[in-house]
Amino acid sequence: MTNQMITKVEGQELILERVFNAPRELVFKAFTEAEHLKQWWGPRGWTVTVCNVDFRPGGIWHYCMKCMDKNQGDFYGFESWGKAVYQEIERNEKIVYIDYFSDAEGNEAEGMPSTEVTMTFLEHEGKTKIVNRGKYASAEALKTVLEMGMEQGITETWDRFEEHLQSLQ
Repeated sequence: MTNQMITKVEGQELILERVFNAPRELVFKAFTEAEHLKQWWGPRGWTVTVCNVDFRPGGIWHYCMKCMDKNQGDFYGFESWGKAVYQEIERNEKIVYIDYFSDAEGNEAEGMPSTEVTMTFLEHEGKTKIVNRGKYASAEALKTVLEMGMEQGITETWDRFEEHLQSLQ
């Protein structure tokens, strides 16, 4: 059903690639508008309860994910806030942003690694290939987020994204 995600670690960069069965304009739009992001962002069992997107260079996407799945034990009811600050946008082609863990006021969480993310959207035989490069301050910072289970979270998030895209077509 879904295309497999390719994950590579190169030094302090985590590179993710996946092909989505949807046109590039739709894939880009679903990554940049609050009404879409609310439908699919986050791992399974998590719901986006706050989603404010100011999609422009210098603009901020501030969001909260809440665990609604009682089967996730200690995580049930837990809120995770995040903030992205957009650096560069090329419509339907590229988004560059700095990703932070934050609090409800949008303050960056101390001691948590931030990520410089470059997402590229490529035409691929009528589908769209996303290449997501996450650059960390150090290889140690990257190891920290991988140990937090980020890879599974991203895989589930992108599976939900694929399902959301299918529901729109």
